[in-house]
Amino acid sequence: MAAFVDTHCHLDAPEFGAEMPAIRARAAARGVTLCVIPAVAVSNFAAVRELAHGQGDAYALGIHPMCTGRASEEDLARLDAELAARHDDPRLVAVGEIGLDFFVDGLDPERQAHFFHTQLQLARRHALPVIIHVRRSVDQVLKHLRQAAPGQAWHGIAHAFNGSEQQARACIGLGLKLGFGGAVTFERALQLRRLATALPLDALVMETDSPDIQPQWLYRAQAQRAAGAAQGRNEPGELPRIAEVVAGLRGIGIAALAEATTRNAVAALPRLSSLIGVSVGDPQHA
Repeated sequence: MAAFVDTHCHLDAPEFGAEMPAIRARAAARGVTLCVIPAVAVSNFAAVRELAHGQGDAYALGIHPMCTGRASEEDLARLDAELAARHDDPRLVAVGEIGLDFFVDGLDPERQAHFFHTQLQLARRHALPVIIHVRRSVDQVLKHLRQAAPGQAWHGIAHAFNGSEQQARACIGLGLKLGFGGAVTFERALQLRRLATALPLDALVMETDSPDIQPQWLYRAQAQRAAGAAQGRNEPGELPRIAEVVAGLRGIGIAALAEATTRNAVAALPRLSSLIGVSVGDPQHA
């Protein structure tokens, strides 16, 4: 069975609730060997850490751009303190989920930029990679990455990437891997499918963003929901089927994609190496 890393899933989300252990077990049975669980606010720092330790997964700590409206300078100080306190925790693999979101109405761009830039600085201070939210904001994200570390590369992931090929290659040029998930399964997602096909294989990582970004087989359109159909809930166990779509687009086997994207995940988040026993230079995964 091909083995995968889900580099982005919110297993602490209320949509999972008491079912979460069964959902994680189902994912493991389907070959998802490790999940990365990013925080979105100070209020769930403890939850993601405890889940990661309880299940043998990994976690990230950060303040999501959609949470910046109710976050404070004290929250940034708390993040700094938590990163220092957990410095030697091998399951803490990144600062995230951080970034910019110019899709959702009502978010203050300047406030988002302040929190993003400060968290980039914290990532540098604590020598951790970044997991970045880039919804309709890739160019501004790139600007902040360059400003925060002029002339230097980054470790990390541009989560749920959906920009242009030029933007994709700019992210890759700064050292980031690009997260592909359920959105690529939609036949109408022509640009995203072109990216999944044309970009270097060593730039791709797999993710679900569970319980969000449902793949095509779980998605229900507005008319269907109005007629009473329930929206499908995404979960990490869907990752191998999503990966089959990407492998088909690239014309490679599912095992080859699993090996490559696992290796890429370790390259993006190096602490994963000690958790899954795969290093970037492992000849068995070259």
